[in-house]
Amino acid sequence: MHNIDEISAEDELIRLLLKRQTELNALLEVTQAINKDTATPTLIQMLQVILKSYLQVGKLRFLIERDGSYILISKYGGDIEPVGTLHTACFKLKKFKWPTPISNHDDEVLRKYDYFIPIYHKKKALAFALIGDFNPSSELLNNDLNFIQTVINVIVVALENKRLFKERLLSERFQREMELAVEVQNMLIPIKAYKDTSVEVSARYIPHQNIGGDYFDFIRLNEHEFLWCIADVSGKGISAALLMANFQASLRAWSVVEDDLTTIVDRLNKVVINNTKGERFITLFLAKYNEKTRKLTYINAGHNATVLFSQNEAITLKLGSTMIGVFDDLPFINQGEVDIEPGTMIVNYTDGLMDHQQSNKNWKEENLIEFIKAHGHQTPNDFNELLMDHINRVIKGKPIDDVTLLSLRIF
Repeated sequence: MHNIDEISAEDELIRLLLKRQTELNALLEVTQAINKDTATPTLIQMLQVILKSYLQVGKLRFLIERDGSYILISKYGGDIEPVGTLHTACFKLKKFKWPTPISNHDDEVLRKYDYFIPIYHKKKALAFALIGDFNPSSELLNNDLNFIQTVINVIVVALENKRLFKERLLSERFQREMELAVEVQNMLIPIKAYKDTSVEVSARYIPHQNIGGDYFDFIRLNEHEFLWCIADVSGKGISAALLMANFQASLRAWSVVEDDLTTIVDRLNKVVINNTKGERFITLFLAKYNEKTRKLTYINAGHNATVLFSQNEAITLKLGSTMIGVFDDLPFINQGEVDIEPGTMIVNYTDGLMDHQQSNKNWKEENLIEFIKAHGHQTPNDFNELLMDHINRVIKGKPIDDVTLLSLRIF
């Protein structure tokens, strides 16, 4: 016959084996759910069921690290404290890497709980859990605490992998977006050199990143007239590129049917407003030249002043309006008009060319004008090369924005 002690020991062993089997089953269910890419709320619900129903944990606070701060992703039992309060309290226990009793801690928040469960990866704290109203037998305490830490750790790793996977998808999506934006912008950029009996054109475009917000265009309207535009849209990326694509299409459409630049700019403003609802704006310089009358008409809509160099004198073309895309109706539009002498050089640029003036007191608009006076007799292409070389050698430093340079010689 078996004595009572032998029967008790056998029953205890069977109970432990059943408990271990239940723990393994619980871990298996969680692992299978993770492998099926189960949603985060479901994983958290599974954790709560394991803690409540199987381990009789009456109170839980589960915080996980996100972008340098902590968020409370699971909670039940008792009055819920603010996340900041819980994080501050848990931070006092950062030296502990294993489940730690805290019911006698000096901190009044921590005293409300029985154990602190930390989850670390190397030296980085990924998550903290506080459990309360938890009273296992002394023989099973260490086993239960280790099991709780294991289950939480498995879920934290799964959530971290989900986050990293999502970040990778976003990164790949962003990369593809940038590639599309570059493709769109490359389609927008017209020929960078043009020459006929009336005009010679040369352009340089240097995006600050893969995709910029600058735009320029040169359009031969008919045998006696041509039009050009240089512009800068706020923002970057595919949305900016698409806005510029729409802007270009609108400009080319209206420039064919409208003679008046004022009407064209007003309609361009409405196009930008309708497309962006005031969330983006565009600065631009738009000009049209008539070879018969030798008159240049222009509108500067909040853009860097174009410089006209003729007979050793340089003037800036500033007359115009505000940037477009800000007001439903432009508060004013003033059109400028200039008589053009043969050999006139016209230099258009975006603000990236002048970014260095923030750090270099010797590079301001007046310095650019002096450079144009000194080298404005060059061909447009040679002038552009000289100016960019001057920027690289003398001014130095990388600009903080895109650089577009559009130079024209009118014969």
